[in-house]
Amino acid sequence: MTRADSLAREIFSDIANKWALLIIEALGERTLRFSELRNEIEGISHKMLTQNLRMLERNGLVERTVHPTVPPRVEYTLTEPGQALRVTIDGMCAWTHQYLGHIEASRHHFDT
Repeated sequence: MTRADSLAREIFSDIANKWALLIIEALGERTLRFSELRNEIEGISHKMLTQNLRMLERNGLVERTVHPTVPPRVEYTLTEPGQALRVTIDGMCAWTHQYLGHIEASRHHFDT
């Protein structure tokens, strides 16, 4: 396995979780503060949001900006690679909507 293959698997593992995908989707249209992001993503805990934002920032998909106010105001936005990934995620969402009925029917058939 080449280094590039290894790195690709690591990146896929990082971003292929429900929280990362939802964070990227939520940040797709605008810059958000931590609390706004948490309100946008139903069910995410403070800890999971923090962990995923750090991972996305580490991978260069999210940019964190700290404004020097009291208390500090922190905002998150997608970087150019993050925006490009969002296009792929949007395609996956469109695919899901297009084939939802088929998938539900297949699951029902399989389960019975």
